[in-house]
This record gives sequence, C-alpha cells and structure tokens, in this order.
Amino acid sequence: MSGIYLDYNASALVRPEVQAAMAEALADNGNPSAVHAAGRRARARVETARARVADLVGADSASVVFSSGGTEANAQALASALAAGFERLIVCATEHPCVAEAAMASGKSVKVLPVDARGVIELGKLSELLRQPGKAVVAIHHANNESGVIQPIREAAALVRAAGGWLHVDAIQSAGKIPVSMAALKADSLTLSAHKLGGPQGVGALVLGEGRSAVQIIRGAGQERGMRAGTENVPGIHGFGVAADCAARDLTLASAHEPWRDAAEVVLTAAGATVMGQGAERLPNTSFIAVADWDSPTQLISLDLAGVMVSGGSACSSGKTKPSRAILATGRMDLATGGLRASGGWGTTQDDWSRFAAAWASSYVKHRARQSARLKETA
Repeated sequence: MSGIYLDYNASALVRPEVQAAMAEALADNGNPSAVHAAGRRARARVETARARVADLVGADSASVVFSSGGTEANAQALASALAAGFERLIVCATEHPCVAEAAMASGKSVKVLPVDARGVIELGKLSELLRQPGKAVVAIHHANNESGVIQPIREAAALVRAAGGWLHVDAIQSAGKIPVSMAALKADSLTLSAHKLGGPQGVGALVLGEGRSAVQIIRGAGQERGMRAGTENVPGIHGFGVAADCAARDLTLASAHEPWRDAAEVVLTAAGATVMGQGAERLPNTSFIAVADWDSPTQLISLDLAGVMVSGGSACSSGKTKPSRAILATGRMDLATGGLRASGGWGTTQDDWSRFAAAWASSYVKHRARQSARLKETA
C-alpha cells in the first residue's frame, strides 16, 4: 500500500500469511457440514481456527462461537445474557455504538456507566448502579476504539461478580495489542474481530465464560453447535485463525509502538493538539488527538492529500460533523468535533509515526494561518 497507513483500529492491513491461507482455503472450499472429503477438510479448518482464536485469549475452544463480525458477536452476547434471566443493562459511556445501540434496542432498562476526564470508568458509580434492583448485564470494553484507553476490567469484574451480574467485555480493540485473558479478566463473555488482528473483514467471535451459553440471534440450521445458523465462512474463519496465531506471536512487538507514538504526541501537542486519554493506561498503538478549531473531516482530507491515512474521532454524515462519543463522555464539548485518531499495527514503522506528526503539525499551522487571514478580511 502506498502512503502511510495509520488506521489499524478501523481495519488492520491483512497479513501476508492470512492472504496465503485464505487463498488456499478458497481453492478447496467444501461445505463444513458435508461428510465427504472436501467437507471434512473444511471442517478441520474451522476447528483449527477455533482453537487458535481460543488460545489468543486463553479460553477453551468449545467456548468460541464464530459470527459475521464484532457487531453480531456483541449483539449475541447481550441477547444471551438477557435470555439467561438478567433483567437490566449497565453500559459504559464510551462503549462502541454496536453495544450501546444493541442495549437500547433490547427493551430492558439501560443505565450509563460514566467515565472520568481521562475516559476511565468510575468504579464507585458502577458499585452504586449494581446495588439497584435487578440482576444486571454490565458491558465495558477492554479498550476504547477511539482513545485506546484501557479500562480496569478486573476491578470491575470483582464488583459485578459480587452483585451476581454478567460482565461482557468487548476486547475487539485490545486483542493482539496487549495481553487478553478470559481468566484474568473474569469475563462472562468476550468478543473479538478478525480484521482488527490483520485478518479478513466479516468474521468475528463470541467467547463464553465458564457456565455461560449463547442463544441464537440468527435462526436456521444447527451450525456452530446450534448457537449460530448459517454456513460457516470457511476461508474467513481460516484467515481469522491464522491472524490470531500471528497476533499472539507478535504481541511483544506491539509494545514497540508506544515510544514511537509518544514521540509523535510531543510534536502534536507542541503544535496545539490535546491528547485524549492522556494520564490513563492506553493501547500502545493508539493516539487520539483533538483541537477546537479544526473539524475532523477537514483534518482527514488535509492528511490524505499529504499521503497519510488516519481516521476521525467523529464521522461526517450528510455534511454535518458528528461529535466523538469518547470525547463527549469526558466532558470536553469544545473538542468533540475535532478529534483525530492514528493507530499503528504490524506493518507500521517509527518513520510512519514521525511523518504523520510532522504532516499534521504542518497542516494545522496552515489551517490556523487561513483562519487568521479570514478574520482579518472580515474585520
């Protein structure tokens, strides 16, 4: 890929090993439910991938349910908890929209768990919410997709367990960047997505904790041991398994991004940016900055013209800039439409981070000069 790609939190570049594995599977793509030789080979690929994905998070392979992606896996997790008799939901204020909207659509009571100025959940407020009537499903992502802020999941899990609740952890952003362990996190359910690891888009997984089971949200035949209907995406699942193996292998290398990211942030803050989540534990590959006087879409266009691919903390829809959920939750209304996220991965170099920071700083200087000129013209 030409240019600098720093948008791994949106979708990681597909690893060469994954591309090769998927091509092999596509050339021999039997139905995994068939009993003939091609079907058995397809089934073997699915089950090998299941074991590899389970190993990435220290789970039993029988606990892994494949899906079409993280959005479906998160929806199935919440539906499974509610079907098990849990009566209400507590959702982190900075949760991904697929979790927040699935909770709101459930028809159950939903309470928002606030975060502090860094974006970290308030454990005292969680304890207070758990004391309210009704068994609760608590949804807290391991790391925020925008800011990279890592949540104190183990401490939250202790509170949820003491209250007899179900803890769901969206680990889609954290897996492959920091250690993720079902046992350490004490999650009742956890979700993953292949394309955040360098695997293909359109494949995800729900991982169930001990004693927990899933309900079908897509109905039909008995695939995925009756927990998810539909013929399995064998090439995609096979690629997911290879990506999980690669992510586990390269986990120690992921920490190399932290000093590169930190050096870039020195340049960015000197130029006038605010680093969101600063002071909190963050993913080593993620930098989320914001300014009050330059909207996200314009920043993205400017950087794209400079050959740098990143993403906005806010999205542009119908010509309007939407405020960032992560920034709004921290109370920084002034910065909510000016967020920008850079996120590295397996193919990122130190030079990529340096060139991104220099390009942003240069573009921001030019933007402010244009703004100043306009003000003088109207004065």
